Amino acid sequence: MIIADFKSKKFFKLKLTKKHLTLFRYTDTLYSEVTKMNINQILAQKGITKYRLAKQSGVPHATLNDICSGKTNIGKCSAETLYRIARVLDVSMETLIKDEIAEAERLRSYEYGLPEYLQHDLDAYKKGLKESSTLIDCLWGELYSSINIAEISDGLITPEHADYLRQKYLWR
Repeated sequence: MIIADFKSKKFFKLKLTKKHLTLFRYTDTLYSEVTKMNINQILAQKGITKYRLAKQSGVPHATLNDICSGKTNIGKCSAETLYRIARVLDVSMETLIKDEIAEAERLRSYEYGLPEYLQHDLDAYKKGLKESSTLIDCLWGELYSSINIAEISDGLITPEHADYLRQKYLWR
């Protein structure tokens, strides 16, 4: 894997294990490389059909179809539904939702380890929202500028990271 340091314009070759993925700052670029195991793969591996899973688990077949097709996010299912599916498949509940957990951790990591100026403006904007500041439009502009500088000028955050911050804080 090649890592770029945009400030010094140097490139590094690194070998990362899954353990290191959560520590890596640009997890969005690595996320697609993590092996995903969803219910469809587990069903195929165990030789179980969705119909059989529905019958043995007591989870409606329509619900399983929605989960397997991606229409319903398995991370939003009740603990009881996860337990029933996991019990029949003989896997842990965490195995079923590990992709959703990884995605949540990746998104949460977007708000930490920011450049100092961006963190300052983000904190000031949050404080302005909390206190209903009359300067919220100025704070909004400062945050917008800091996100753009960190992404475009300094190359310290990825476009996906910048879009996440804009969507969460600016385009409410």
